[in-house]
Amino acid sequence: MQWGMKNRLSRIISPKTGKCVMLAVDHGYFQGPTTGLRELGKTVNPLLPYADALMITRGALRNWIPPETDKPIILRMSGGTSILKELSNEVLTSSVTDAIRINASAITCSVFIGGEHEKETIANLAELVDKGEKYGIPVLAVTAVGKDMARDSRYLGLASRICVEIGAHIIKTYYCDNFKEVVEACGNVPVVIAGGKKIEEKEALQMARDAIDAGAIGVDMGRNIFQSSNPIGMIKAVRAVVHEGKSVDEGFGIYKEKK
Repeated sequence: MQWGMKNRLSRIISPKTGKCVMLAVDHGYFQGPTTGLRELGKTVNPLLPYADALMITRGALRNWIPPETDKPIILRMSGGTSILKELSNEVLTSSVTDAIRINASAITCSVFIGGEHEKETIANLAELVDKGEKYGIPVLAVTAVGKDMARDSRYLGLASRICVEIGAHIIKTYYCDNFKEVVEACGNVPVVIAGGKKIEEKEALQMARDAIDAGAIGVDMGRNIFQSSNPIGMIKAVRAVVHEGKSVDEGFGIYKEKK
Protein backbone atom coordinates (compact mmCIF):
# COMPACT_ATOMS: atom_id res chain seq x y z
CA MET A 1 0.00 0.00 0.00
CA GLN A 2 1.38 3.37 -1.01
CA TRP A 3 2.29 6.08 1.50
CA GLY A 4 -0.59 8.42 0.68
CA MET A 5 -3.21 5.73 1.18
CA LYS A 6 -1.65 4.62 4.47
CA ASN A 7 -1.61 8.22 5.62
CA ARG A 8 -5.28 8.75 4.77
CA LEU A 9 -6.28 5.52 6.52
CA SER A 10 -4.31 6.52 9.62
CA ARG A 11 -6.38 9.71 9.81
CA ILE A 12 -9.60 7.68 9.87
CA ILE A 13 -8.49 4.69 11.98
CA SER A 14 -6.66 5.72 15.14
CA PRO A 15 -3.05 4.43 15.15
CA LYS A 16 -3.26 4.34 18.97
CA THR A 17 -6.33 2.15 19.34
CA GLY A 18 -6.78 0.66 15.87
CA LYS A 19 -10.42 1.72 16.11
CA CYS A 20 -12.66 4.42 14.66
CA VAL A 21 -15.97 6.20 15.19
CA MET A 22 -17.31 7.49 11.89
CA LEU A 23 -20.28 9.84 11.84
CA ALA A 24 -22.56 9.12 8.87
CA VAL A 25 -24.65 12.09 7.70
CA ASP A 26 -25.01 11.26 3.99
CA HIS A 27 -28.65 10.17 4.30
CA GLY A 28 -29.98 13.17 2.38
CA TYR A 29 -28.67 11.86 -0.93
CA PHE A 30 -31.71 9.58 -1.11
CA GLN A 31 -33.89 10.59 1.87
CA GLY A 32 -33.79 14.39 1.45
CA PRO A 33 -34.13 16.52 4.62
CA THR A 34 -34.50 13.56 6.96
CA THR A 35 -35.20 13.92 10.68
CA GLY A 36 -32.17 15.27 12.48
CA LEU A 37 -30.48 16.59 9.34
CA ARG A 38 -32.99 19.21 8.22
CA GLU A 39 -30.56 21.79 9.60
CA LEU A 40 -27.48 19.70 8.94
CA GLY A 41 -24.85 22.15 10.12
CA LYS A 42 -26.67 22.87 13.37
CA THR A 43 -26.83 19.15 14.10
CA VAL A 44 -23.45 17.98 12.85
CA ASN A 45 -20.92 20.68 13.70
CA PRO A 46 -21.26 20.25 17.50
CA LEU A 47 -20.57 16.52 17.03
CA LEU A 48 -17.41 16.90 14.95
CA PRO A 49 -14.99 17.14 17.90
CA TYR A 50 -15.98 13.63 18.95
CA ALA A 51 -15.97 11.92 15.52
CA ASP A 52 -12.91 10.35 13.90
CA ALA A 53 -14.30 10.93 10.40
CA LEU A 54 -17.36 12.36 8.70
CA MET A 55 -19.22 10.47 5.95
CA ILE A 56 -21.04 13.05 3.82
CA THR A 57 -21.94 14.16 0.28
CA ARG A 58 -20.03 16.92 -1.49
CA GLY A 59 -23.05 19.24 -1.57
CA ALA A 60 -23.72 18.91 2.15
CA LEU A 61 -20.03 19.37 2.90
CA ARG A 62 -19.79 22.58 0.91
CA ASN A 63 -23.06 23.98 2.28
CA TRP A 64 -22.89 23.17 5.99
CA ILE A 65 -19.39 22.12 7.13
CA PRO A 66 -16.75 24.82 7.74
CA PRO A 67 -13.65 24.28 5.56
CA GLU A 68 -11.53 24.89 8.67
CA THR A 69 -12.55 21.49 10.05
CA ASP A 70 -9.68 19.08 10.52
CA LYS A 71 -11.84 15.97 10.50
CA PRO A 72 -11.19 13.40 7.74
CA ILE A 73 -13.93 13.35 5.11
CA ILE A 74 -15.33 10.11 3.70
CA LEU A 75 -17.02 11.33 0.55
CA ARG A 76 -20.24 9.68 -0.64
CA MET A 77 -19.74 9.07 -4.37
CA SER A 78 -22.84 7.10 -5.41
CA GLY A 79 -26.51 7.98 -5.78
CA GLY A 80 -29.05 8.66 -8.46
CA THR A 81 -32.21 7.30 -6.84
CA SER A 82 -34.50 8.35 -4.01
CA ILE A 83 -36.61 6.45 -1.50
CA LEU A 84 -39.39 6.67 -4.11
CA LYS A 85 -37.48 4.45 -6.55
CA GLU A 86 -35.45 1.21 -6.71
CA LEU A 87 -32.49 2.04 -4.46
CA SER A 88 -30.02 -0.27 -6.17
CA ASN A 89 -30.17 1.69 -9.44
CA GLU A 90 -27.18 3.87 -8.54
CA VAL A 91 -24.50 5.61 -10.57
CA LEU A 92 -21.38 7.49 -9.52
CA THR A 93 -22.48 11.06 -8.82
CA SER A 94 -19.10 12.58 -7.96
CA SER A 95 -15.68 12.41 -9.59
CA VAL A 96 -12.43 11.42 -7.95
CA THR A 97 -10.94 14.74 -9.05
CA ASP A 98 -13.65 16.48 -7.02
CA ALA A 99 -12.79 14.23 -4.07
CA ILE A 100 -9.20 15.43 -4.40
CA ARG A 101 -10.36 19.07 -4.52
CA ILE A 102 -12.34 18.45 -1.36
CA ASN A 103 -9.29 16.80 0.21
CA ALA A 104 -11.25 13.64 1.02
CA SER A 105 -9.49 11.01 3.12
CA ALA A 106 -11.66 8.23 1.64
CA ILE A 107 -14.38 7.73 -0.94
CA THR A 108 -17.40 5.48 -0.70
CA CYS A 109 -20.25 3.89 -2.64
CA SER A 110 -23.00 1.38 -1.94
CA VAL A 111 -23.03 -2.13 -3.36
CA PHE A 112 -26.40 -3.90 -3.55
CA ILE A 113 -25.60 -7.60 -3.60
CA GLY A 114 -28.76 -9.43 -4.63
CA GLY A 115 -30.43 -6.20 -5.72
CA GLU A 116 -31.96 -5.61 -9.13
CA HIS A 117 -28.93 -3.57 -10.25
CA GLU A 118 -26.26 -5.58 -8.45
CA LYS A 119 -23.87 -5.66 -11.43
CA GLU A 120 -23.95 -1.90 -11.93
CA THR A 121 -23.17 -1.19 -8.26
CA ILE A 122 -20.28 -3.65 -8.29
CA ALA A 123 -19.00 -1.86 -11.40
CA ASN A 124 -19.25 1.46 -9.51
CA LEU A 125 -17.09 0.01 -6.74
CA ALA A 126 -14.55 -1.35 -9.22
CA GLU A 127 -14.24 2.06 -10.86
CA LEU A 128 -13.71 3.78 -7.53
CA VAL A 129 -11.09 1.24 -6.49
CA ASP A 130 -9.18 1.74 -9.75
CA LYS A 131 -9.17 5.50 -9.34
CA GLY A 132 -8.55 5.34 -5.61
CA GLU A 133 -5.47 3.22 -6.20
CA LYS A 134 -4.28 5.68 -8.84
CA TYR A 135 -4.50 8.67 -6.49
CA GLY A 136 -3.87 7.02 -3.12
CA ILE A 137 -7.42 7.37 -1.77
CA PRO A 138 -8.91 4.40 0.13
CA VAL A 139 -12.38 3.16 -0.79
CA LEU A 140 -15.06 2.25 1.74
CA ALA A 141 -17.66 -0.17 0.35
CA VAL A 142 -21.13 -0.10 1.89
CA THR A 143 -23.01 -3.40 1.72
CA ALA A 144 -26.44 -1.85 1.23
CA VAL A 145 -29.40 -4.15 1.76
CA GLY A 146 -32.45 -2.46 0.27
CA LYS A 147 -35.85 -3.53 1.56
CA ASP A 148 -35.85 -7.27 0.99
CA MET A 149 -32.31 -8.52 1.64
CA ALA A 150 -31.57 -10.76 4.61
CA ARG A 151 -29.38 -9.46 7.39
CA ASP A 152 -27.74 -12.67 8.54
CA SER A 153 -24.09 -13.72 8.57
CA ARG A 154 -24.42 -15.82 5.43
CA TYR A 155 -25.73 -12.93 3.32
CA LEU A 156 -23.59 -10.18 4.87
CA GLY A 157 -20.51 -12.40 4.67
CA LEU A 158 -21.24 -12.94 0.97
CA ALA A 159 -21.79 -9.24 0.30
CA SER A 160 -18.76 -8.13 2.29
CA ARG A 161 -16.45 -10.70 0.71
CA ILE A 162 -17.46 -9.64 -2.78
CA CYS A 163 -16.53 -6.05 -1.90
CA VAL A 164 -13.16 -7.26 -0.60
CA GLU A 165 -12.57 -9.25 -3.78
CA ILE A 166 -13.30 -6.16 -5.90
CA GLY A 167 -10.64 -4.31 -3.91
CA ALA A 168 -12.35 -2.23 -1.18
CA HIS A 169 -10.05 -1.01 1.58
CA ILE A 170 -12.73 -0.77 4.30
CA ILE A 171 -16.06 -2.58 4.58
CA LYS A 172 -19.20 -1.09 6.12
CA THR A 173 -21.90 -3.63 6.83
CA TYR A 174 -24.68 -4.42 9.27
CA TYR A 175 -24.28 -6.19 12.58
CA CYS A 176 -25.90 -9.62 12.86
CA ASP A 177 -25.74 -12.81 14.87
CA ASN A 178 -22.46 -14.70 14.32
CA PHE A 179 -20.88 -11.44 13.18
CA LYS A 180 -17.42 -12.93 13.64
CA GLU A 181 -18.08 -14.96 10.47
CA VAL A 182 -18.62 -11.74 8.52
CA VAL A 183 -15.38 -10.26 9.83
CA GLU A 184 -13.49 -13.46 9.01
CA ALA A 185 -14.86 -13.37 5.47
CA CYS A 186 -13.09 -10.01 4.98
CA GLY A 187 -9.61 -11.26 5.84
CA ASN A 188 -7.34 -8.34 6.73
CA VAL A 189 -9.70 -5.67 5.42
CA PRO A 190 -11.12 -3.66 8.36
CA VAL A 191 -14.86 -3.80 9.03
CA VAL A 192 -17.11 -1.14 10.55
CA ILE A 193 -20.78 -1.56 11.33
CA ALA A 194 -23.63 0.65 10.17
CA GLY A 195 -25.90 1.99 12.87
CA GLY A 196 -29.03 1.40 10.83
CA LYS A 197 -32.43 2.66 11.94
CA LYS A 198 -32.82 4.53 15.22
CA ILE A 199 -33.02 2.21 18.23
CA GLU A 200 -32.79 2.79 21.97
CA GLU A 201 -29.43 4.22 23.07
CA LYS A 202 -28.46 1.30 25.28
CA GLU A 203 -29.33 -1.14 22.52
CA ALA A 204 -27.15 0.80 20.07
CA LEU A 205 -24.25 0.75 22.54
CA GLN A 206 -24.73 -3.00 22.99
CA MET A 207 -24.57 -3.45 19.22
CA ALA A 208 -21.34 -1.48 19.08
CA ARG A 209 -19.85 -3.47 21.97
CA ASP A 210 -20.81 -6.81 20.41
CA ALA A 211 -19.43 -5.79 17.01
CA ILE A 212 -16.07 -4.73 18.47
CA ASP A 213 -15.88 -7.95 20.48
CA ALA A 214 -16.52 -9.89 17.26
CA GLY A 215 -13.65 -8.17 15.42
CA ALA A 216 -15.05 -4.95 13.94
CA ILE A 217 -12.69 -1.98 14.17
CA GLY A 218 -15.43 0.57 14.69
CA VAL A 219 -18.80 1.99 13.77
CA ASP A 220 -20.21 4.33 11.16
CA MET A 221 -23.28 5.55 13.02
CA GLY A 222 -25.70 8.21 11.93
CA ARG A 223 -29.30 8.13 13.12
CA ASN A 224 -28.42 6.46 16.42
CA ILE A 225 -26.32 9.52 17.20
CA PHE A 226 -27.91 12.56 15.53
CA GLN A 227 -31.50 11.41 16.21
CA SER A 228 -30.71 10.71 19.87
CA SER A 229 -32.28 12.97 22.48
CA ASN A 230 -28.70 13.75 23.54
CA PRO A 231 -26.46 13.48 20.45
CA ILE A 232 -23.26 14.71 22.11
CA GLY A 233 -23.71 12.39 25.07
CA MET A 234 -24.39 9.51 22.69
CA ILE A 235 -21.33 10.02 20.51
CA LYS A 236 -19.18 10.32 23.64
CA ALA A 237 -20.65 7.06 24.90
CA VAL A 238 -19.96 5.34 21.57
CA ARG A 239 -16.36 6.60 21.66
CA ALA A 240 -15.92 5.18 25.15
CA VAL A 241 -17.16 1.76 24.04
CA VAL A 242 -15.16 1.68 20.79
CA HIS A 243 -11.87 3.35 21.75
CA GLU A 244 -11.66 2.75 25.49
CA GLY A 245 -13.23 -0.69 25.74
CA LYS A 246 -15.91 0.50 28.14
CA SER A 247 -18.85 -1.75 28.94
CA VAL A 248 -22.36 -0.99 27.75
CA ASP A 249 -23.38 0.11 31.24
CA GLU A 250 -20.36 2.43 31.49
CA GLY A 251 -21.13 3.89 28.09
CA PHE A 252 -24.79 4.35 28.95
CA GLY A 253 -23.73 6.13 32.14
CA ILE A 254 -21.72 8.57 30.03
CA TYR A 255 -24.74 9.14 27.80
CA LYS A 256 -26.97 9.89 30.80
CA GLU A 257 -24.39 12.11 32.54
CA LYS A 258 -23.91 14.36 29.54
CA LYS A 259 -27.66 14.65 29.04
